[in-house]
This record gives sequence, structure tokens and C-alpha cells, in this order.
Amino acid sequence: MKDERKILVTGASGYVGGRLVTALLEDGADVRVFVRDANKAQSHSWANQVEIATGNATDFESTKSALTGVHTAFYLLHSINLGPNFDEIEAAMAKNFAKAAESCGVKQIIYLGGINNDIKSSKHLNSRENTGKSLATTSVPVIELRAGIIIGSGSASFEMLRHLTHRLPVMTTPKWVSNKTHPIAIRDVLWYLRNCTKLEKPVAGIFDIGGPEVLTYADMMQKFAKLSGLRKRLIIKVPVLTPKLSSLWIGFVTPVPTSLARPLVGSLISEVVADPNKSINNLIPPPKEGLIDVEKAISLALSNVSSNTVSTRWSDATLPTAPWQKAQSDPEWAGEMILRDKKIRITDASIKSLWEAIEEIGGENGWYGSDFLWYLRGLLDRMIGGVGLRRGRRDPIHLRVGDSLDFWRVESLIPEQSLKLYAEMILPGKAWLEFRISKLPNGQSEVIQEATFSPRGLGGQLYWYAVLPLHGLVFPTMIRNLIRSANRKDYAAKNASV
Repeated sequence: MKDERKILVTGASGYVGGRLVTALLEDGADVRVFVRDANKAQSHSWANQVEIATGNATDFESTKSALTGVHTAFYLLHSINLGPNFDEIEAAMAKNFAKAAESCGVKQIIYLGGINNDIKSSKHLNSRENTGKSLATTSVPVIELRAGIIIGSGSASFEMLRHLTHRLPVMTTPKWVSNKTHPIAIRDVLWYLRNCTKLEKPVAGIFDIGGPEVLTYADMMQKFAKLSGLRKRLIIKVPVLTPKLSSLWIGFVTPVPTSLARPLVGSLISEVVADPNKSINNLIPPPKEGLIDVEKAISLALSNVSSNTVSTRWSDATLPTAPWQKAQSDPEWAGEMILRDKKIRITDASIKSLWEAIEEIGGENGWYGSDFLWYLRGLLDRMIGGVGLRRGRRDPIHLRVGDSLDFWRVESLIPEQSLKLYAEMILPGKAWLEFRISKLPNGQSEVIQEATFSPRGLGGQLYWYAVLPLHGLVFPTMIRNLIRSANRKDYAAKNASV
């Protein structure tokens, strides 16, 4: 039965938001999403089942437009990557959203924050708490659900746990690995969120949500090692690793960049345990089968990773870039200098196989040669605070707009025609890598591979000319091996049909 109450989901392109939209649609809800980039939203499987409103939660008018006619609004936004003043940005954004919701007659706001019951509290957790307070400054009732570590395939916490455990059989760790935490499976987070929309009357209140177990981060590492078939990890606690040093260490060992690891690590200095006096279970009972324990949550997440069924990922959220990198795809008539490295090849390979080869680029599949140079560029990017190559890709075969792809982001994609990647590495300018394929009148295929760079000042121009010799190694090899891969696919398909 279709629910007549319209529901707005902010952060729908993010890790929790993307999955929540799917869950709400399964419940028959009438869903509208509020996103900054409509193209990114269109790439999701649910795009044709929802209304898409574009804008920014910092802008009152676009927020008000998105909230018009809405009964329940989910607030799933954060700004932890936006520099040292992220807490002020988050508070202002939440107040703006609350005022817009009140002016539109919204009946209920639902906010997912973080458990913050310890005296020792990080700036990140304090900001999450203050965001909830800012949302509650108007007459619109706010349900604030506070969670600890969320365990699920693709979550930043899960990726940190997985890579630390896999890569380090012996670990020197900070004291916070002994702090108590209260993890919860992503499925249970979605259970509580989706059922908040089914309450008969609006509710205002703060509720902690946690799984059935309270344990330490070190305990979770050992459980992960056991479920992964690894030996028990030797964990040596040392007192000298500050949160800053810990985040640098995590940024080096795991795919999670230092900029994101810092607030996550900061949260681990606190004991993040749900307060039984703030339990949600009196309002929304847990699932009949019970909440998922940590071992099952890790097993489910590992299963999704191994079967390539990770629907959303922490890296889905676009990372901030330098101010001169924020505006993507500026037209050439805007006056920017555009530097290009363009390669054109004609081949007998089919369009279908060429597209498959293009869409499989990056991550574990590599970059069609000169991978050691890509690795070194990624390592350099990591050393100066960038994302590096370790983000990999969400799916080894298929891409969608908005996907992270090593240190690139999929900016546009037209199947069997073009793929355009935008660089999220730290650069003195803006960079793109684009592939275009088309069928020629004689039946052959044309492949265009084009690297484009818009330099920032003299430093940007010097950077381009400094790396040109490397382009001479990387880009000819890339297009040549890409076409070879497509030819192999054609050959395999031909033999399979015989």
C-alpha cells in the first residue's frame, strides 16, 4: 500500500542515504531526494522511482522548494571534510534547514547523529550533537537517532577495520583501541530510520541506537580476523599515538584518507556506548528476529564485498578540493587555459568490447600499463593529504556517475559512448581524463583518449610541463592496452559463439 505522506531524504547520494531511499521505496513510501547533483542521483537504481530536487542545504530558497509538500524530512548531512570550521558550517546548515522545514509545514524531522555520552568528547561528536540542537530550534519535532560505529559493506568504519586487520598482523596502536564502543549493523540503522516514518504522531526526542554487544575496537579487530580466516592479531598499545598521528597512520594503511580518518579517530577517544535511558525500543521495537550481532554484521559485509554487491560506499560523498578545483567542467569560453594530451586510434574492436574495457579501468583492474607510475602518483597524493589510489572502485565491472575511482570521480557517463573522470587528487588546477568511442562509416571504431588540465597560475602550468614526459609513457600505453583488452574480449566472444 502506497504511503501518502511525502518523505524527503537529504544526503541520498551518501552511504546511509542511498540505502535508506531503497528501504523506503520497499515500504511503498512517496520519496523525494534533495541533492546537489541531479546527474549523480540519476545513476542510482531508484532514480526513476523518486522525485529529484536539486539545491544546497545552505541555501534557504532551494531548501524550501525541496521541502514543500513534505511530511517527514530526513537530515543525513555532515560537513566533516570542510576544514577546521566544519562544526560552525554544520550548525548553520542545520538551522537553515529547520527554518525552511517550519516555513513549509513539515511535520517531522529525523536526524541521524552520533552517540555522545562520554565526558571526553571529540569535536566531531560535539558537532553532531550541536547539529541536533540546531535542528530542534523551531517548532518542527525532531527525532534524533544517535549511533556509534556502523558496520556494513562500504562504510568508512568498516573499511578502516577491514584494512587495518588484513594488512597488519602486528599492530602498535593507541590506547583508544581499548575504549568501549557500541557498534550497530547498517541493516538495523535502516530498520529504525524507516520505522520512524510510520509513527502515528510526530515525536520529539533523542534516542541512542546500538547493537546487542558492547565491545572494544580491538575486540572487533580480532572478530574480523577470525571471520576472515586470519590469525589472531597481536595488538601492542602505546601511549604516544595522538589522534592526529593515528589519523595519519590510518590514512597511510587504509583507503580512508587522513581528512576523513581524523574525525573518525577523534570519535574513538570517547567511549561510544548507548545510554539505556535513551533507548529507542519503547518507541520502535527491534526486529522480531532481533538485532544483528557484530560477527553476523561483519559476515554480511564481507559477503557483499566478495560478491561485488556493495550498493553504497563511504567514498560516494564527494570530497572537498582546493577552492580553484571546486567548479568542474567550466566551459572554454569562460576564459580558462586548457592544456590537452589527446590520443586518437582507429581499431577493428567492437564498440561493446571497447566500452567494457573502458568501464573496467582502475581499482584492482589497474590502468592498462605503467601501473607503478600510477602507484607512485597515488603515494605522492597520500603523502600530501590527498585520497591516493586506495579508494579503488565500488564495483569491479560497472561504473555510475558519482562513483569514486581511485583518485578520480566519475563526472559523466554515457554507455558505449563516453566516460569522463574528474581528478580529486591534490593538484595546482583542475584535471579530467575522458574516453570517447564511436563507430565509423567503414565499420571500424574510433577511440579518443583525452587528458585535460586547467592550470592555476604559473605553478599549474609548470606542473603540466613537468609531468609531460610521464604522459609520454603512460597515455600511449594506456590506449594501446585498452584496445588490446577490447580485442581479446571480441576474440573470446567469437570463440564462445562457435
